[in-house]
Amino acid sequence: MTEVLEYLEHAVRMYALNIVWAILIFIIGRLVAKAIASLTRKMMKKRDVDEMLTRFVGNIVYALILTAVIIAAVGQLGVETTSLVAIIGAAGLAIGLALQGSLSNFAAGVMIIIFRPFKAKDYIKAAGEEGTVREVSIFTTTLLKLDNRVVIIPNGAITAGSIINYTAEEKRRVDLVFGISYSDDIKKAKDVMMEVLTTDERVLKDPAPTVGVLELADSSVNFAVRPWVKTADYWPVYFSTVERMKQRLDAENITIPFPQRDVHMFQQNN
Repeated sequence: MTEVLEYLEHAVRMYALNIVWAILIFIIGRLVAKAIASLTRKMMKKRDVDEMLTRFVGNIVYALILTAVIIAAVGQLGVETTSLVAIIGAAGLAIGLALQGSLSNFAAGVMIIIFRPFKAKDYIKAAGEEGTVREVSIFTTTLLKLDNRVVIIPNGAITAGSIINYTAEEKRRVDLVFGISYSDDIKKAKDVMMEVLTTDERVLKDPAPTVGVLELADSSVNFAVRPWVKTADYWPVYFSTVERMKQRLDAENITIPFPQRDVHMFQQNN
């Protein structure tokens, strides 16, 4: 009987010691996880990484370290952790397969936030939609269209195709085409078009505006008119140039032709 009591006492002491060690492993490990997660966030902030991504990565780091700490603490209690790890892995795989589409959008969101092909307030075209970027989140990007409609696009659809960022640069070229009649003076028309551009203060001198014969079309001689402007002035200059060009060409009696077709009729005698 005495030997049994001694064995039980020894087992209780050993088990109690294991519990104490398990608790210490958990407490210290949790503190280490918090410290590493905090350090990760600070390093990302110093590199001007997006705040949302910074918080998310910090939480992921904390969760992974804490999971390893919990497994170590459970192992200290004498529990077989191999099966526990296998169960966690299988559960993670099942969740990953169930959320495959969401994880794809998440990965795309992370790529957008890291590489920054666009940011909030940029005007872009992506996934067949265009508008001003209102918000970039982990799973979706929100665009505000010119008619004030809101479009929410999955990030996976954005990164799957090309992205056009219209406001990424400070300067932008306005591409216009104007046609004149074949009977009009080409040099005079070119000088008038250049005058319209150079008298607009919003048109930049560097790079200089360009006016040149683009093509000899079916009904007109077409000119390529290419002024450079600040990105914010693009549409005001676009609309203004089209209006002023029409007025100046009319004033100089330069014809802006419209498509014409000659029809020849033959009368056949029976």
